Amino acid sequence: MANYLICSTPVHHHVSPMIAVGAYLVSRGHRVIMITGTRFAEQIKRAGMEFVAFEGRADFDDRDVPSYLPFRERYRGIARLQYDVQNIFIKTIPAQLRTARNVLQRERIDAVLVDGAFGGLSPVLSSSAPRPPVLAVGVISLVQFSCDTAPAGLAMAPSSSGLGRARNRILNALARHVFFRDTQRAAQQAMAEIGAVRLPHFAMDISSAFDRFLQLGPATLEYPRSDLSPNVRFIGALPTEGAAALPEWWNELDGSRAVVYVSQGVIDNQNFDRLIRPTIAALAKDDVLVVVSTGGRAAERLGAVASNVRVAETLPYDRLLNLVDVVVTNGEYGEVQAVLAAGVPLVVAGGTEDKPESAARVSWSGAGIDLRTGTPTAAAVGSAVRAVLADERYRARARRFAAELAELDTLRIIEEELAQAVAARSSR
Repeated sequence: MANYLICSTPVHHHVSPMIAVGAYLVSRGHRVIMITGTRFAEQIKRAGMEFVAFEGRADFDDRDVPSYLPFRERYRGIARLQYDVQNIFIKTIPAQLRTARNVLQRERIDAVLVDGAFGGLSPVLSSSAPRPPVLAVGVISLVQFSCDTAPAGLAMAPSSSGLGRARNRILNALARHVFFRDTQRAAQQAMAEIGAVRLPHFAMDISSAFDRFLQLGPATLEYPRSDLSPNVRFIGALPTEGAAALPEWWNELDGSRAVVYVSQGVIDNQNFDRLIRPTIAALAKDDVLVVVSTGGRAAERLGAVASNVRVAETLPYDRLLNLVDVVVTNGEYGEVQAVLAAGVPLVVAGGTEDKPESAARVSWSGAGIDLRTGTPTAAAVGSAVRAVLADERYRARARRFAAELAELDTLRIIEEELAQAVAARSSR
Protein backbone atom coordinates (compact mmCIF):
# COMPACT_ATOMS: atom_id res chain seq x y z
CA MET A 1 0.00 0.00 0.00
CA ALA A 2 1.13 3.56 -0.70
CA ASN A 3 1.40 6.86 1.14
CA TYR A 4 -0.41 9.63 -0.72
CA LEU A 5 -0.59 13.37 -0.14
CA ILE A 6 -3.70 15.24 -1.34
CA CYS A 7 -3.68 19.05 -1.60
CA SER A 8 -6.74 21.14 -2.37
CA THR A 9 -7.69 24.78 -2.59
CA PRO A 10 -10.08 25.30 0.37
CA VAL A 11 -13.17 25.94 -1.75
CA HIS A 12 -16.10 23.56 -1.39
CA HIS A 13 -16.38 22.37 -5.00
CA HIS A 14 -12.61 21.82 -5.11
CA VAL A 15 -12.33 20.05 -1.75
CA SER A 16 -15.42 17.80 -1.89
CA PRO A 17 -14.31 15.68 -4.84
CA MET A 18 -10.81 15.38 -3.38
CA ILE A 19 -12.26 14.15 -0.08
CA ALA A 20 -14.26 11.55 -1.99
CA VAL A 21 -11.08 10.38 -3.72
CA GLY A 22 -9.15 10.33 -0.45
CA ALA A 23 -11.85 8.34 1.32
CA TYR A 24 -11.76 5.76 -1.46
CA LEU A 25 -7.98 5.45 -1.29
CA VAL A 26 -8.20 4.94 2.47
CA SER A 27 -10.81 2.22 1.95
CA ARG A 28 -8.34 0.51 -0.37
CA GLY A 29 -5.72 0.39 2.39
CA HIS A 30 -3.60 3.40 1.50
CA ARG A 31 -2.41 6.02 3.94
CA VAL A 32 -3.63 9.48 2.91
CA ILE A 33 -2.67 12.90 4.26
CA MET A 34 -4.79 15.82 3.07
CA ILE A 35 -3.83 19.50 3.18
CA THR A 36 -6.52 22.14 2.84
CA GLY A 37 -8.42 24.72 4.90
CA THR A 38 -9.23 24.23 8.57
CA ARG A 39 -12.97 24.36 7.97
CA PHE A 40 -12.81 20.90 6.32
CA ALA A 41 -10.76 19.26 9.10
CA GLU A 42 -13.50 17.15 10.70
CA GLN A 43 -14.89 16.00 7.37
CA ILE A 44 -11.43 14.83 6.30
CA LYS A 45 -10.79 12.99 9.57
CA ARG A 46 -14.18 11.24 9.34
CA ALA A 47 -13.10 10.00 5.91
CA GLY A 48 -10.12 8.28 7.55
CA MET A 49 -7.43 10.68 6.35
CA GLU A 50 -4.85 12.65 8.32
CA PHE A 51 -5.46 16.40 8.17
CA VAL A 52 -2.94 19.24 7.83
CA ALA A 53 -4.03 22.88 7.62
CA PHE A 54 -2.50 25.40 5.25
CA GLU A 55 -0.37 28.17 6.68
CA GLY A 56 -1.32 31.84 6.63
CA ARG A 57 -3.53 33.32 3.93
CA ALA A 58 -3.96 29.95 2.21
CA ASP A 59 -6.20 28.83 5.09
CA PHE A 60 -9.43 30.73 4.44
CA ASP A 61 -13.11 29.88 4.89
CA ASP A 62 -14.88 29.96 1.53
CA ARG A 63 -18.24 30.59 3.24
CA ASP A 64 -17.03 33.99 4.46
CA VAL A 65 -16.28 35.69 1.14
CA PRO A 66 -15.49 39.18 2.55
CA SER A 67 -12.76 37.66 4.72
CA TYR A 68 -10.63 36.59 1.76
CA LEU A 69 -12.08 38.69 -1.10
CA PRO A 70 -12.69 41.98 0.73
CA PHE A 71 -12.85 44.21 -2.36
CA ARG A 72 -14.67 41.84 -4.70
CA GLU A 73 -17.72 44.06 -5.14
CA ARG A 74 -15.54 46.74 -6.71
CA TYR A 75 -15.01 44.58 -9.78
CA ARG A 76 -17.15 43.25 -12.63
CA GLY A 77 -16.63 40.83 -15.52
CA ILE A 78 -13.06 39.83 -16.32
CA ALA A 79 -11.73 42.24 -13.70
CA ARG A 80 -13.64 40.32 -11.02
CA LEU A 81 -12.45 36.98 -12.38
CA GLN A 82 -8.87 38.24 -12.29
CA TYR A 83 -9.30 39.50 -8.72
CA ASP A 84 -10.73 36.13 -7.64
CA VAL A 85 -8.01 34.10 -9.33
CA GLN A 86 -5.22 36.20 -7.86
CA ASN A 87 -6.50 36.05 -4.29
CA ILE A 88 -7.72 32.44 -4.23
CA PHE A 89 -5.15 30.66 -6.39
CA ILE A 90 -2.07 32.87 -6.92
CA LYS A 91 -1.20 34.88 -3.84
CA THR A 92 -1.74 31.77 -1.72
CA ILE A 93 1.01 29.82 -3.53
CA PRO A 94 3.85 30.64 -1.07
CA ALA A 95 1.85 29.48 1.95
CA GLN A 96 0.59 26.41 0.08
CA LEU A 97 4.11 25.44 -0.94
CA ARG A 98 5.56 25.90 2.56
CA THR A 99 2.87 23.66 4.02
CA ALA A 100 3.30 20.96 1.39
CA ARG A 101 7.09 21.05 1.67
CA ASN A 102 6.91 20.49 5.43
CA VAL A 103 4.86 17.34 4.87
CA LEU A 104 7.06 16.10 2.01
CA GLN A 105 10.19 16.58 4.12
CA ARG A 106 8.94 14.69 7.17
CA GLU A 107 6.90 11.94 5.49
CA ARG A 108 7.62 9.31 2.87
CA ILE A 109 5.16 10.30 0.16
CA ASP A 110 4.84 8.04 -2.87
CA ALA A 111 2.71 10.44 -4.96
CA VAL A 112 0.85 13.71 -4.64
CA LEU A 113 -2.68 14.33 -5.90
CA VAL A 114 -4.01 17.90 -6.16
CA ASP A 115 -7.11 19.60 -7.48
CA GLY A 116 -6.49 20.84 -11.00
CA ALA A 117 -6.45 24.53 -10.08
CA PHE A 118 -3.99 24.12 -7.20
CA GLY A 119 -0.85 26.15 -7.90
CA GLY A 120 1.04 25.51 -4.68
CA LEU A 121 3.28 22.88 -6.27
CA SER A 122 4.04 24.85 -9.43
CA PRO A 123 7.62 25.51 -8.23
CA VAL A 124 8.08 21.77 -7.63
CA LEU A 125 6.76 20.88 -11.07
CA SER A 126 9.21 23.23 -12.78
CA SER A 127 12.21 22.15 -10.67
CA SER A 128 14.73 19.47 -11.66
CA ALA A 129 15.09 18.32 -8.03
CA PRO A 130 13.93 14.78 -7.13
CA ARG A 131 10.24 14.67 -6.20
CA PRO A 132 7.32 12.26 -6.06
CA PRO A 133 4.91 12.17 -9.01
CA VAL A 134 2.35 14.99 -8.95
CA LEU A 135 -1.05 14.24 -10.49
CA ALA A 136 -4.06 16.53 -10.69
CA VAL A 137 -7.80 15.96 -10.78
CA GLY A 138 -9.68 18.46 -12.96
CA VAL A 139 -12.61 19.47 -10.73
CA ILE A 140 -13.77 22.30 -13.00
CA SER A 141 -14.08 22.57 -16.79
CA LEU A 142 -10.72 21.98 -18.46
CA VAL A 143 -8.58 25.11 -18.62
CA GLN A 144 -6.00 24.72 -21.37
CA PHE A 145 -5.05 27.04 -24.20
CA SER A 146 -5.78 25.65 -27.65
CA CYS A 147 -5.86 26.77 -31.24
CA ASP A 148 -9.44 25.44 -31.33
CA THR A 149 -10.91 27.31 -28.34
CA ALA A 150 -11.18 30.79 -26.91
CA PRO A 151 -9.51 31.26 -23.51
CA ALA A 152 -11.29 30.14 -20.37
CA GLY A 153 -13.42 32.83 -18.78
CA LEU A 154 -15.11 34.06 -21.95
CA ALA A 155 -17.61 31.17 -22.14
CA MET A 156 -17.39 31.04 -25.92
CA ALA A 157 -18.11 28.00 -28.09
CA PRO A 158 -15.09 26.38 -29.78
CA SER A 159 -14.26 26.76 -33.45
CA SER A 160 -11.60 25.04 -35.54
CA SER A 161 -12.46 26.79 -38.81
CA GLY A 162 -9.99 29.19 -40.33
CA LEU A 163 -11.84 32.21 -38.99
CA GLY A 164 -12.42 30.48 -35.67
CA ARG A 165 -8.75 29.73 -35.18
CA ALA A 166 -7.87 33.31 -36.08
CA ARG A 167 -10.34 34.46 -33.43
CA ASN A 168 -8.89 32.04 -30.90
CA ARG A 169 -5.31 33.10 -31.64
CA ILE A 170 -6.15 36.76 -31.05
CA LEU A 171 -8.19 36.11 -27.90
CA ASN A 172 -5.58 33.75 -26.43
CA ALA A 173 -2.89 36.38 -26.98
CA LEU A 174 -5.08 39.01 -25.37
CA ALA A 175 -5.71 36.72 -22.41
CA ARG A 176 -2.01 36.17 -21.85
CA HIS A 177 -0.79 39.72 -22.41
CA VAL A 178 -3.77 41.98 -21.65
CA PHE A 179 -6.78 40.48 -19.83
CA PHE A 180 -4.75 38.48 -17.29
CA ARG A 181 -1.43 40.27 -17.46
CA ASP A 182 -1.71 41.36 -13.81
CA THR A 183 -2.50 37.79 -12.77
CA GLN A 184 0.65 36.52 -14.48
CA ARG A 185 2.64 39.28 -12.81
CA ALA A 186 1.18 38.26 -9.43
CA ALA A 187 2.23 34.66 -10.11
CA GLN A 188 5.81 35.71 -10.87
CA GLN A 189 5.86 37.76 -7.67
CA ALA A 190 4.64 34.74 -5.71
CA MET A 191 7.44 32.64 -7.21
CA ALA A 192 10.00 35.31 -6.34
CA GLU A 193 8.72 35.39 -2.75
CA ILE A 194 9.67 31.74 -2.30
CA GLY A 195 12.95 32.01 -4.20
CA ALA A 196 11.77 29.88 -7.11
CA VAL A 197 12.47 30.27 -10.80
CA ARG A 198 9.98 32.11 -12.97
CA LEU A 199 6.89 30.19 -13.99
CA PRO A 200 7.57 28.46 -17.31
CA HIS A 201 3.85 28.45 -18.11
CA PHE A 202 0.93 30.86 -17.98
CA ALA A 203 -0.54 30.99 -14.47
CA MET A 204 -4.05 30.10 -15.64
CA ASP A 205 -2.89 27.26 -17.90
CA ILE A 206 -1.07 24.77 -15.69
CA SER A 207 -2.90 21.56 -16.63
CA SER A 208 -0.15 20.45 -19.02
CA ALA A 209 2.53 20.85 -16.32
CA PHE A 210 1.37 17.93 -14.15
CA ASP A 211 2.69 14.41 -14.60
CA ARG A 212 -0.90 13.36 -15.29
CA PHE A 213 -4.06 15.46 -15.48
CA LEU A 214 -7.21 13.45 -14.73
CA GLN A 215 -10.16 15.50 -15.93
CA LEU A 216 -13.54 14.75 -14.37
CA GLY A 217 -16.52 14.60 -16.67
CA PRO A 218 -17.34 12.90 -19.95
CA ALA A 219 -14.87 13.55 -22.75
CA THR A 220 -17.68 14.59 -25.08
CA LEU A 221 -18.77 17.42 -22.75
CA GLU A 222 -15.36 19.06 -23.20
CA TYR A 223 -14.51 21.10 -26.27
CA PRO A 224 -12.49 19.15 -28.88
CA ARG A 225 -8.85 20.24 -29.07
CA SER A 226 -6.55 19.03 -31.82
CA ASP A 227 -3.61 20.10 -29.63
CA LEU A 228 -4.81 18.63 -26.32
CA SER A 229 -1.87 17.98 -24.00
CA PRO A 230 -1.00 14.24 -23.96
CA ASN A 231 -1.03 14.11 -20.14
CA VAL A 232 -4.83 14.63 -20.06
CA ARG A 233 -7.21 11.72 -19.48
CA PHE A 234 -10.99 12.02 -19.06
CA ILE A 235 -12.06 9.83 -16.16
CA GLY A 236 -15.83 10.27 -15.72
CA ALA A 237 -17.89 11.42 -12.74
CA LEU A 238 -17.56 10.70 -9.06
CA PRO A 239 -20.41 8.87 -7.31
CA THR A 240 -23.09 11.16 -5.92
CA GLU A 241 -23.73 11.29 -2.19
CA GLY A 242 -27.16 10.47 -0.80
CA ALA A 243 -27.03 10.60 2.99
CA ALA A 244 -29.93 13.03 3.55
CA ALA A 245 -33.21 11.79 5.03
CA LEU A 246 -36.32 11.65 2.86
CA PRO A 247 -38.73 14.58 3.34
CA GLU A 248 -42.36 13.85 4.20
CA TRP A 249 -43.49 14.82 0.69
CA TRP A 250 -41.14 12.37 -1.06
CA ASN A 251 -43.97 10.07 -2.21
CA GLU A 252 -45.32 12.90 -4.38
CA LEU A 253 -42.41 12.25 -6.77
CA ASP A 254 -44.46 9.47 -8.32
CA GLY A 255 -44.26 10.42 -11.99
CA SER A 256 -47.77 11.86 -12.15
CA ARG A 257 -46.33 15.21 -13.23
CA ALA A 258 -42.98 16.53 -14.37
CA VAL A 259 -40.46 17.34 -11.64
CA VAL A 260 -38.21 20.40 -11.86
CA TYR A 261 -35.38 20.52 -9.34
CA VAL A 262 -33.68 23.84 -8.53
CA SER A 263 -30.62 24.53 -6.40
CA GLN A 264 -28.01 27.21 -5.84
CA GLY A 265 -25.52 24.76 -4.34
CA VAL A 266 -24.11 24.96 -0.82
CA ILE A 267 -22.03 28.16 -1.08
CA ASP A 268 -23.76 30.60 -3.45
CA ASN A 269 -27.07 30.19 -1.65
CA GLN A 270 -27.25 33.20 0.64
CA ASN A 271 -29.53 35.12 -1.73
CA PHE A 272 -32.36 32.96 -3.07
CA ASP A 273 -33.36 35.80 -5.41
CA ARG A 274 -30.52 34.79 -7.73
CA LEU A 275 -32.14 31.60 -9.03
CA ILE A 276 -34.47 29.79 -6.64
CA ARG A 277 -37.16 32.46 -6.30
CA PRO A 278 -37.22 33.27 -10.06
CA THR A 279 -37.72 29.56 -10.75
CA ILE A 280 -40.55 29.29 -8.23
CA ALA A 281 -42.23 32.36 -9.68
CA ALA A 282 -41.78 31.17 -13.26
CA LEU A 283 -43.44 27.80 -12.70
CA ALA A 284 -46.08 28.70 -10.08
CA LYS A 285 -48.94 28.11 -12.53
CA ASP A 286 -47.42 25.22 -14.51
CA ASP A 287 -48.49 21.62 -14.07
CA VAL A 288 -45.12 20.62 -12.61
CA LEU A 289 -43.75 19.87 -9.17
CA VAL A 290 -40.90 22.24 -8.24
CA VAL A 291 -38.43 20.69 -5.79
CA VAL A 292 -36.11 23.11 -4.02
CA SER A 293 -32.95 22.40 -2.05
CA THR A 294 -31.70 25.31 0.05
CA GLY A 295 -28.21 23.78 0.28
CA GLY A 296 -28.33 23.49 4.05
CA ARG A 297 -29.79 26.95 4.67
CA ALA A 298 -32.95 27.19 6.78
CA ALA A 299 -35.92 26.41 4.54
CA GLU A 300 -37.99 29.03 6.37
CA ARG A 301 -35.89 31.74 4.73
CA LEU A 302 -37.78 31.15 1.50
CA GLY A 303 -41.03 32.27 3.09
CA ALA A 304 -44.38 31.39 1.49
CA VAL A 305 -44.12 29.41 -1.75
CA ALA A 306 -46.56 28.36 -4.48
CA SER A 307 -48.70 25.27 -3.96
CA ASN A 308 -46.64 23.22 -6.44
CA VAL A 309 -43.35 23.79 -4.59
CA ARG A 310 -41.69 21.37 -2.14
CA VAL A 311 -38.69 22.52 -0.09
CA ALA A 312 -35.94 20.75 1.84
CA GLU A 313 -32.64 21.89 3.25
CA THR A 314 -30.86 18.80 1.90
CA LEU A 315 -31.97 15.91 -0.29
CA PRO A 316 -30.63 12.42 -1.12
CA TYR A 317 -29.12 13.43 -4.43
CA ASP A 318 -28.51 9.96 -5.81
CA ARG A 319 -32.19 9.00 -5.37
CA LEU A 320 -33.63 12.39 -6.32
CA LEU A 321 -32.03 12.69 -9.75
CA ASN A 322 -33.65 9.47 -10.93
CA LEU A 323 -37.06 11.12 -10.39
CA VAL A 324 -36.34 14.52 -11.97
CA ASP A 325 -37.16 15.75 -15.49
CA VAL A 326 -35.15 19.01 -15.53
CA VAL A 327 -32.52 20.47 -13.20
CA VAL A 328 -32.17 24.24 -12.83
CA THR A 329 -28.70 24.99 -11.46
CA ASN A 330 -26.12 27.74 -11.11
CA GLY A 331 -23.61 25.57 -12.95
CA GLU A 332 -21.26 24.19 -10.30
CA TYR A 333 -19.23 21.66 -12.30
CA GLY A 334 -19.68 18.72 -9.92
CA GLU A 335 -23.44 19.16 -9.95
CA VAL A 336 -23.52 19.35 -13.75
CA GLN A 337 -21.63 16.05 -13.91
CA ALA A 338 -23.94 14.38 -11.41
CA VAL A 339 -27.03 15.51 -13.32
CA LEU A 340 -25.66 14.28 -16.64
CA ALA A 341 -24.64 10.97 -15.05
CA ALA A 342 -28.32 10.54 -14.21
CA GLY A 343 -29.33 11.36 -17.79
CA VAL A 344 -31.22 14.55 -16.87
CA PRO A 345 -31.14 17.75 -19.00
CA LEU A 346 -30.30 21.13 -17.46
CA VAL A 347 -31.12 24.81 -17.41
CA VAL A 348 -27.97 26.60 -16.23
CA ALA A 349 -27.59 30.11 -14.80
CA GLY A 350 -23.84 30.46 -14.34
CA GLY A 351 -22.59 33.88 -13.31
CA THR A 352 -19.39 33.54 -11.25
CA GLU A 353 -16.12 31.56 -11.06
CA ASP A 354 -16.05 28.72 -13.61
CA LYS A 355 -19.85 28.41 -13.77
CA PRO A 356 -20.30 30.30 -17.08
CA GLU A 357 -17.90 27.82 -18.69
CA SER A 358 -19.94 24.88 -17.38
CA ALA A 359 -23.12 26.51 -18.68
CA ALA A 360 -21.58 27.13 -22.09
CA ARG A 361 -20.55 23.48 -22.41
CA VAL A 362 -24.05 22.27 -21.50
CA SER A 363 -25.52 24.44 -24.25
CA TRP A 364 -22.84 23.52 -26.81
CA SER A 365 -23.34 19.81 -26.13
CA GLY A 366 -27.12 19.96 -26.54
CA ALA A 367 -27.87 18.71 -23.02
CA GLY A 368 -29.60 21.89 -21.88
CA ILE A 369 -29.97 25.65 -22.08
CA ASP A 370 -27.50 28.32 -20.95
CA LEU A 371 -29.28 31.39 -19.53
CA ARG A 372 -25.98 33.33 -19.84
CA THR A 373 -26.42 35.07 -16.49
CA GLY A 374 -26.32 34.18 -12.82
CA THR A 375 -29.42 36.24 -12.08
CA PRO A 376 -32.04 35.33 -14.70
CA THR A 377 -35.57 36.70 -14.77
CA ALA A 378 -38.51 34.47 -13.97
CA ALA A 379 -39.61 34.75 -17.60
CA ALA A 380 -36.24 33.51 -18.86
CA VAL A 381 -36.20 30.54 -16.47
CA GLY A 382 -39.77 29.58 -17.29
CA SER A 383 -39.21 29.76 -21.04
CA ALA A 384 -36.07 27.61 -20.79
CA VAL A 385 -37.63 24.96 -18.55
CA ARG A 386 -40.66 24.63 -20.82
CA ALA A 387 -38.43 24.36 -23.87
CA VAL A 388 -36.39 21.55 -22.30
CA LEU A 389 -39.52 19.68 -21.18
CA ALA A 390 -41.05 19.98 -24.64
CA ASP A 391 -38.01 18.90 -26.68
CA GLU A 392 -36.97 15.28 -26.21
CA ARG A 393 -33.60 15.99 -27.83
CA TYR A 394 -32.28 17.55 -24.61
CA ARG A 395 -33.06 14.43 -22.58
CA ALA A 396 -31.72 12.17 -25.33
CA ARG A 397 -28.38 14.01 -25.26
CA ALA A 398 -28.23 13.84 -21.47
CA ARG A 399 -28.88 10.10 -21.62
CA ARG A 400 -25.99 9.65 -24.03
CA PHE A 401 -23.76 11.35 -21.48
CA ALA A 402 -25.11 9.01 -18.80
CA ALA A 403 -24.23 5.99 -20.93
CA GLU A 404 -20.72 7.34 -21.52
CA LEU A 405 -20.14 7.97 -17.82
CA ALA A 406 -21.50 4.56 -16.83
CA GLU A 407 -18.58 2.98 -18.69
CA LEU A 408 -16.02 4.67 -16.42
CA ASP A 409 -15.10 3.59 -12.88
CA THR A 410 -13.69 6.96 -11.87
CA LEU A 411 -12.28 6.14 -8.45
CA ARG A 412 -10.63 2.96 -9.69
CA ILE A 413 -9.06 4.89 -12.58
CA ILE A 414 -7.57 7.44 -10.18
CA GLU A 415 -6.08 4.69 -8.00
CA GLU A 416 -4.61 2.97 -11.07
CA GLU A 417 -3.11 6.22 -12.37
CA LEU A 418 -1.46 6.86 -9.01
CA ALA A 419 -0.08 3.32 -8.87
CA GLN A 420 1.28 3.60 -12.41
CA ALA A 421 2.97 6.92 -11.60
CA VAL A 422 4.60 5.42 -8.51
CA ALA A 423 5.75 2.36 -10.43
CA ALA A 424 7.18 4.51 -13.24
CA ARG A 425 9.13 6.56 -10.74
CA SER A 426 10.49 3.43 -9.04
CA SER A 427 11.63 1.99 -12.36
CA ARG A 428 13.53 5.18 -13.12
